[in-house]
Amino acid sequence: MATNRGVAYMAPGKVEIQSIDFPTLALGSRKCDHGVILKVVTTNICGSDQHMVRGRTTAPAGLILGHEITGEVIETGRDVEFIKKGDIVSVPFNIACGRCRNCKEGRTGICLSVNPARPGAAYGYVDMGGWVGGQAEYVMVPYADFNLLKFPDRDQALAKIADLTLLSDIFPTGFHGAFTAGVGPGSIVYVAGAGPVGLACAVSCQLLGAACVIVGDMIPERLAQARSFGCETIDLRQSADLAGMIAQIVKIPEVDCAVDCVGFEARGHGHDTTVERPATVLNSLMEVTRAGGAIGIPGLYVTGDPGGVDDNAKVGMLGIRIGLGWAKSHMFCTGQCPVMKYHRALMNAILFDKVHPAKAVGVEVITLDDAPKGYADFDRGAAKKFVIDPHKMVH
Repeated sequence: MATNRGVAYMAPGKVEIQSIDFPTLALGSRKCDHGVILKVVTTNICGSDQHMVRGRTTAPAGLILGHEITGEVIETGRDVEFIKKGDIVSVPFNIACGRCRNCKEGRTGICLSVNPARPGAAYGYVDMGGWVGGQAEYVMVPYADFNLLKFPDRDQALAKIADLTLLSDIFPTGFHGAFTAGVGPGSIVYVAGAGPVGLACAVSCQLLGAACVIVGDMIPERLAQARSFGCETIDLRQSADLAGMIAQIVKIPEVDCAVDCVGFEARGHGHDTTVERPATVLNSLMEVTRAGGAIGIPGLYVTGDPGGVDDNAKVGMLGIRIGLGWAKSHMFCTGQCPVMKYHRALMNAILFDKVHPAKAVGVEVITLDDAPKGYADFDRGAAKKFVIDPHKMVH
């Protein structure tokens, strides 16, 4: 019988490799003739996974993690027409049916059919439909013809896999943050957070033609990573005066566009960095974004946070200074990135060497057995994007 192993969340701060069921083309008791089974080529550790592993969500023990998946098709369902055995494919982290109203409008992050609890679903994530995660050797993907992005050439895909693996989530998510913030040729942009999504957003801003990309963070190694591909940086430990630090770089205390790549685990700025202040980033972005500008918010905010700093934070109710944003006519874009809106174009940008996101985010390939160490290093603020290679296919 075929075997399978996956990364399981066990308790706050603890993940382990477990033997798990080999996937089948089934959804509970009914067949999944529209699905495929993938041999996982690469699967990435995401900051969103880290929220669960820190115990900051209601994730149950035993949840198999992983929503960033690239794989080789090894079995197809009867109704799959366009995806074939042997194809190398990128899996959007959004699970989408392709048939509901939102999917037909291109809003695949809030599909109405694949999660009985709420709009939107994802692999291996709390409250997102109970789908088995892809930090494993094998995984089942439903609605394959709709969801999967096939790479045009197998050898080329494997040669560029460190970049292409980022198409399942963080590269489109970072790009979505930049795009919805209105970044374009000549823009001056502030990106809050130099984790992998923030760095993917920063390189996306450059791809979109930004004149100056400023990245703020509190971890020196991550700021150095941002500088390595041409970003200006702000060490948020130095001062709570973000506008003043921006003025030192661009001569005025504001930017055209801003992107929140931090989310609900934000900390205070300046001498307040040891204290969690979940509304800090959103409030600071409203302060520094010009009147009439836009703020992209790909950073994760949750409806349930057991570790929240107060009763309001525990249900996602934050002290946001919305009056300031209203007065400045700011536009806000929140929610999951609809990966399919962007991934084909970003694939082409990678294949034709217009962008190298793996270099920007610091990809490091590790084995499945090293995943627990990868989680621990990531939690300590490593300036890396850990990519798991379950079958040692990446060279």
